[in-house]
Amino acid sequence: MLAVNDTEFSSAVFLLTGIPGQEDVDLWISVTFCLMYVISIVGNSVILFIIKTDPSLHEPMYIFLSMLAITDLALLIATMPTTLGIFLFNSREISLDACFAQLFFIHSLSFIESSVLLLMAFDRFVAICKPLRYASILILPRIGKMGLVIVLRGVSLIFPLPFLLKRFRYCRANVLSHCYCLHQDVIKTTCSDITVNYIYGFFLIVTVVGLDSLFILLSYVMILKTVLKVTSNVECLRALNTCVSHLCAVLLFYTPRIGLSVIHRFGKDSPPLLSLLLGYISLFVPPLINPIVYSVKNKHLHARIIRLFTHKET
Repeated sequence: MLAVNDTEFSSAVFLLTGIPGQEDVDLWISVTFCLMYVISIVGNSVILFIIKTDPSLHEPMYIFLSMLAITDLALLIATMPTTLGIFLFNSREISLDACFAQLFFIHSLSFIESSVLLLMAFDRFVAICKPLRYASILILPRIGKMGLVIVLRGVSLIFPLPFLLKRFRYCRANVLSHCYCLHQDVIKTTCSDITVNYIYGFFLIVTVVGLDSLFILLSYVMILKTVLKVTSNVECLRALNTCVSHLCAVLLFYTPRIGLSVIHRFGKDSPPLLSLLLGYISLFVPPLINPIVYSVKNKHLHARIIRLFTHKET
């Protein structure tokens, strides 16, 4: 189906985009994405299985890690149909309702993951700055309530977006920039007044990504101040080492997403390939790398994984 210009297509479809100019190597790209999906799903599933089956890992840090793994798996499921559809079957069409549903899940899950990373930063703050109160602050009922709050927060904040998009007329080119639907990408195709969506989208970025990243930064400032007071260099490095995995997850999550938001709003003259690359990195790299980093850096988890696979071999 050809892109539609200056005609209304509110009952038609959007056209998703793979990697422009690389159609000749779509097969190899599809193999790469399939491998990424398989590794990401297996890695996160193994972490969830080990945490669930090992009672010694039923601690706040590992519960938050399991929340992160579940969110990453949900994001993979939300993007898998359209991504593999494009690269395996060249299926680019997606209905408006399906597109709105996909962007709802992608954005709400992204906000939930941002909140999970904030909770993990809070966990490290309490463990290092207030170790004697750790067990009394992060009790299981309170962690459960925290999990419920971040899910409700992510869902409720994104819930209005599909309904706001539904009332628009779409009369510009219906080709989207990615192999999945994003709110900031969809509103470019409408000929209606998008002031409300633009303001609300900016509000969401500031109040969720902005505040979460700010509180994470403040947590690490407090952690650093506490650690620097430790007289022993060994103890200082040991405390900081427990934060390395979380810092990697934070950088992998926030850096491409902030860059993508800036490009969509202010970088109209930026190379399209840059936006495309940041979009792929923001959704596909964290679920792939997070299990690897935590499996390598966390000694207890690393030992359990080795035990799991060596036990199966024997």
